[in-house]
Amino acid sequence: MAIWGLWVINKAGGLVYQRNFGADGLPHLTSNEYLVLAGTLHGIHAITSRLSPTGASSGAQTISGETFKLTILLTATGTKFVLLTSLAEPTADSVLQKVYEAYADAVMKNPFHTPEMPIRNEGFDARINALLGS
Repeated sequence: MAIWGLWVINKAGGLVYQRNFGADGLPHLTSNEYLVLAGTLHGIHAITSRLSPTGASSGAQTISGETFKLTILLTATGTKFVLLTSLAEPTADSVLQKVYEAYADAVMKNPFHTPEMPIRNEGFDARINALLGS
């Protein structure tokens, strides 16, 4: 069980926070590649929200590959929290909820933060470190 990465994507599909955890697990990507991945995931999420045969859907909540899974938490404001984990990670949903709480407390209550812009907040980083490690 492992948590390899955390992304926060704004409602327009822009990557506003990206963090990797652990030295192994993820290949090194450039910041531009992360931006492209976030935009692609935003598009996939928008498509999956329209594919539900039973009506309204919030879109994909989990996307799995052979060796990893992406767990997505969509907030009421359209911000997406994405956790990249091993397939066996059982706590991804609860971890994302705690990350969202840290975001609400440290970022959204900060009067100097501009919504939809990159997150540069030491308090948020410290809470993520305490929650997920370095």
